[in-house]
Amino acid sequence: MNLLKKKDTKKTEQEKVEARREEVLATGRKFKYPLQWTRHRIVINTILITIIVVAMIVVGGWLALYRLGMTDEFLFRVTKIFPVPVASVESENVPFSDYLMLYRSSMTSIERQSGSQFDENSIEDLRAEYKRSALTDAEKYAYAVKLAKEYNIEVSKEEVTEEFNRHLSIGGVERSEEGFVKIIGDNFGLSKSEYERMLYLSLLKSKVEMAIDEEANKTANRVEATLKENDNDYKAVAEEFGDRINYQETGGLVDSKNIDGGRASEAMKLEPDQSSGKFISINGDGYYFVKLIKKTDTEVNFVSIKVPFTEFNKRFDTLREEGKINELIEIKDPNAIDGTIDAPAD
Repeated sequence: MNLLKKKDTKKTEQEKVEARREEVLATGRKFKYPLQWTRHRIVINTILITIIVVAMIVVGGWLALYRLGMTDEFLFRVTKIFPVPVASVESENVPFSDYLMLYRSSMTSIERQSGSQFDENSIEDLRAEYKRSALTDAEKYAYAVKLAKEYNIEVSKEEVTEEFNRHLSIGGVERSEEGFVKIIGDNFGLSKSEYERMLYLSLLKSKVEMAIDEEANKTANRVEATLKENDNDYKAVAEEFGDRINYQETGGLVDSKNIDGGRASEAMKLEPDQSSGKFISINGDGYYFVKLIKKTDTEVNFVSIKVPFTEFNKRFDTLREEGKINELIEIKDPNAIDGTIDAPAD
């Protein structure tokens, strides 16, 4: 009897352990499966919230850029990261960031002076004017990029660096890079990389204009030959070529560091009655010839001939007339000035 009792007692204890084990496992299962379901739901909710937030940002950004016409710095930075178009020229997208860069560089200094020099109506008129100008310029640069691809024209980093370094001494003042970057930041709201982007676009457009303007190249070569034949008689050349060229006289001494497309600085290298020969305008809008009349240590008196580039603008205007320029924003004043913004320091 005692042996049977022991066996029954032992069996009962084992059964208790197994029962307890099953009870613990069952309790764990109650927590495990609801937790898995909760995590699954959290993941789904997170994805849905993310999609909604992204959609709101996209819609908000679209409204701010394309409908409200906002031009603040935050949107400018966003468009540099996400290259959305503001227009297209013969299927070539015009980067929104280029448009905002050109517009903001023109308006920064004006807006900082608005309290003392401009009333609110004048500021609004200027904003509309410069928006139109900036958009047209951005479209022209995009067209230049398109033509550059077709003609295999490139601008190297070294060329941009060389042009940037030349701008350090524009106006006859030698500046450090740090000082110049501060100037373009304070006056134009541009960083060094943004200023270099403007220089790149300007250089590329100049190269394209030279490559496609056969008439200007022929005229410049004929002007050069005629000047050699008539002993550098600029007035005679001006009469012969008429409105195909632009003839100018300074009428007296001017600063040799004058910002005039590079004519004064080129004249400073010459001797009286000596002609420079053909050279490209710093602005990239044509060829110049300069003849020195008189000079001092710091001033020059000269006459000049300019052979302007015209083919690029003719082609661009034709595209506009044919409806091949598609703009995605509306400018308040569509009759404002057309494409006048150059790199700030020039």
